[in-house]
Amino acid sequence: MRPSRLFILVNAALLGAGCAATPPSRPNVNLSGYPPAFQEGYADGCHSARVLIGVRKDEARFKKDNLYAQGWRDGYDICSKR
Repeated sequence: MRPSRLFILVNAALLGAGCAATPPSRPNVNLSGYPPAFQEGYADGCHSARVLIGVRKDEARFKKDNLYAQGWRDGYDICSKR
């Protein structure tokens, strides 16, 4: 017995909604010795490297806060290689 198109569409929508509602995970790296600005930049950069659409970067902060910018670059570089 073939599943109906409506059944397939509903299941696909539910699966997609479940993935979209999942909050981004924190990087699995010990950053406890780094300043909070670096840690936040690292998390945003790592998240940006892992998603297909939507970069998470605070542009104003990236331009003004060197620690955030360095953390973002490091997070993006490291997580994009995984």
